[in-house]
Amino acid sequence: MRSSYRDVDTILASFIVAFVLMVIGALPALAQEPLPSWNDTAAKSRIMDFVKATVTEGGERYVAPEDRIAVFDNDGTLWTEQPYYIQLGFILDRVKTLAPEHPEWKTKEPFKSVLEGDLKGLAKGGEMGIVELGMATHAGMTTDHFNTIVTDWFTTAKHPETGKLYTEMTYLPMRELLDYLRANGFKTYIVSGGGVEFMRPVTEKLYGIPPEQVVGSTITTEFAIVDDVPVLNRLPKIDFVDDGPGKPVGINKFIGRKPIFVAGNSDGDYEMLRWAAAAKPPGFAMIVHHTDGVREYAYDRQSSFGKLDKALDEAELRNWLVVDMKNDWKKIFAFNQ
Repeated sequence: MRSSYRDVDTILASFIVAFVLMVIGALPALAQEPLPSWNDTAAKSRIMDFVKATVTEGGERYVAPEDRIAVFDNDGTLWTEQPYYIQLGFILDRVKTLAPEHPEWKTKEPFKSVLEGDLKGLAKGGEMGIVELGMATHAGMTTDHFNTIVTDWFTTAKHPETGKLYTEMTYLPMRELLDYLRANGFKTYIVSGGGVEFMRPVTEKLYGIPPEQVVGSTITTEFAIVDDVPVLNRLPKIDFVDDGPGKPVGINKFIGRKPIFVAGNSDGDYEMLRWAAAAKPPGFAMIVHHTDGVREYAYDRQSSFGKLDKALDEAELRNWLVVDMKNDWKKIFAFNQ
């Protein structure tokens, strides 16, 4: 009789262990719920329906893994671009750092406005003023030296209004979307108007996107031997602007495959959205619309940074998904409560 009790105890113990292991084994699956920072709205459903159709073999919209290319704008799509582009924040800081070596900047625009904290005065210089600042702060050094400067800057540089590190100012729902696409066999790229060598030092850490999958604007570089060491020198000359019509050109030149998923947030992404949506089978084009003035910023047609006008007007006509940040996202930043 006692041995039979022991047998029952053994069976019960084995059952309990098996049950616990089964529950524990199920936990990772529960934790992997896709897009947890997205509200259960039509936007989330459209994204998931597209991905499901793309990966379902035998379906009309099935896409082979090698052709599952997804490209994302960066400024205003993956990280914040208000009250000004993060790279502009870097430029402003570099001007102040280099100013002691350039006493003439105290009276020379656009440097004078930067040193005096006069952003309105800086704006009067227009695009050419920004270009001049960019050449003064981004050129005249090797690519390795620039990489070090950028990497060091990102370790301490903070957003002027939130006080958070710029590296914390990435959109959590978009990072989840990148992970979700990669989990379904997509290869993810950044295609941005920002400087490619400004983004590359941080994109892998922030988004899981390695440097070789980042396409951006470039300045001219040239090979040289300095003290018997081969280097690439950054010259004060624009090589390629990866914005507007330059984005499809950059995708073709550096990626070599037409994307089937594209996400942007401004008219600077318009041509890229048009090009990707014309893929066969039809691609997926998505616009991040900044509608939350409490948790982030509310802006579109009149904004100096990330203006969204033409693309917003045509979104419904062209069946582009417009993601309403206020209504479609539970969280915007990871630090949001």
